[in-house]
Amino acid sequence: MKTNKHIIYQTFPRLFGNYNENLVKNGGMEENGCGKFNSYTTKALESIGELGITHIWYTGIIAHSTCTDYTAYGIPKDHHAIVKGKAGSPYAIKDYYDVDPDLAEDVPNRMNEFKELIKRTHDAGMKVIIDFVANHVARSYHSLMKPAYIDDLGQHDRMELAFSNTNNFYYIPGHSLELHFGAQEEDFEYSEFPAKVTGNDCFSATPGKDDWYETIKLNYGINYMNGGSKHFSPIPDTWHKMLDILLFWVGNDVDGFRCDMAEMVPVEFWDWAIPRVKSRKNVMFIAEVYNPELYYTYIKTGKFDYLYDKVGMYDTLRKIIRREAPATDTTACWQAIEHVKEHMLFFIENHDEQRIASDFFAGNAQAGIPGLTLIALLDVNPVMIYNGQELGEKGMDDEGFSGVDGKTSIFDYRSMKSVRDWANNGLFDGGKLSDEQRQLRESYKKILTTVRNEKALSHGHFYGLAYCNKDNPHFPSEHVSAYLRKYENELILVLINFDNKAHSFRVNIPENAFDILNIPDNTASKALELLSGEESLCALTHTCPYTESLPAYSAKILKFSY
Repeated sequence: MKTNKHIIYQTFPRLFGNYNENLVKNGGMEENGCGKFNSYTTKALESIGELGITHIWYTGIIAHSTCTDYTAYGIPKDHHAIVKGKAGSPYAIKDYYDVDPDLAEDVPNRMNEFKELIKRTHDAGMKVIIDFVANHVARSYHSLMKPAYIDDLGQHDRMELAFSNTNNFYYIPGHSLELHFGAQEEDFEYSEFPAKVTGNDCFSATPGKDDWYETIKLNYGINYMNGGSKHFSPIPDTWHKMLDILLFWVGNDVDGFRCDMAEMVPVEFWDWAIPRVKSRKNVMFIAEVYNPELYYTYIKTGKFDYLYDKVGMYDTLRKIIRREAPATDTTACWQAIEHVKEHMLFFIENHDEQRIASDFFAGNAQAGIPGLTLIALLDVNPVMIYNGQELGEKGMDDEGFSGVDGKTSIFDYRSMKSVRDWANNGLFDGGKLSDEQRQLRESYKKILTTVRNEKALSHGHFYGLAYCNKDNPHFPSEHVSAYLRKYENELILVLINFDNKAHSFRVNIPENAFDILNIPDNTASKALELLSGEESLCALTHTCPYTESLPAYSAKILKFSY
């Protein structure tokens, strides 16, 4: 069935295909290993696709700074002082026109290996998303692989000027960059004169260790030294260069871009660039925007298809799962984004956040099932899961640059035990998973494929039941959520228990719901529970609450046909 419901699977190739379990803290690639493009075999992609996935976001594809030495292949070595971790940050891009050599079996053939991965992904029925890091680049940025007719970033900059709309970078004239932290593995200090402005808008020649010191900010024509005045006429040189980069990847059959820190780039650029890209191919643009006051602007003016909903739905669900907030708080989340709800990307894990199963979040992967159910079934907007989430990855390793923080490091050469066990040395048969992990993955598969297969969930209308049960003494609204989805003659009642214990309850369904959704009141019908396949005969009516029981950390999806 064709569906507009997008289900995105974020995966980090460096980690995904690495099956080495003998890991050394802060180890290099030779010690700890590294996943490859070729690790995503046809079998692996089919297994991912079984989860109902429509798009795979391959994180860390474009070449970035690293401590691994590729000088034998003509790739300049990066100074360790401006690389975070041995592997380096995938968001410190050193060549927008190249792919990460770490991910290639044959380094000189790395671009072709990525193109083959794109084709395998498409053949498996899924589309490809990559990162577009628009706000900043690595301090060592220099493109070896750009087309000959394109000038490099900064190639013609007037470095004596702090700002010019013909410059690609911002400068701090008369000052050298000073880094007063980190181990110096080379026998010479890193030199940068004049200092360039650091990626997180740090207009200082002495960025701190918590700054994005490994990156430099791109200049889109805003003079921050003069109160943020805008200089967009003529079109800044950076705009043209970044459009060329987007078109390059579209030309290589990429289907979408997750735009890192998009709100740090002026919305005027996106308004100019995205329609030009989409005139070539209707690719998906996802923006990392954290300020809710900017949501409408980046969707309507910036032309983005989707935005992260981190500070709304994610933060709220995290509190609910951790029993720090009542389940009813989700109502305020969807009401706050009512005007843009179809454009919000929901998630409860990604590379920036702590793993649900970690000691820092819930300490129990099963606790994520209610949250996944809610965000996947709530509306027609997309939902995303992070590689390993469906397997209960804990993220509790002491990796090196990243310590024990409940996250999966993006800076270190590592592997994930849960993914190693699922992959089973490339067989992707889940042969080493525990029974609990198998059950968890099956739950993810059932929930996500149900969303795609049921039109009431992928296309239907939403009706929340929280407000009409707030005074219901038989409905534990602190722990339980309930809502309706409706499409044509099909109605789905979604019931979710966020608590770590079972609850029996009664749900009031108001007369207004029957009128608005145009469904019969008090008509006997078969109810099919879509997760278990169990059938029962019952009726929904405003005159009598619907009675149900839910085990801990669980949900029921009841389908009624009229």
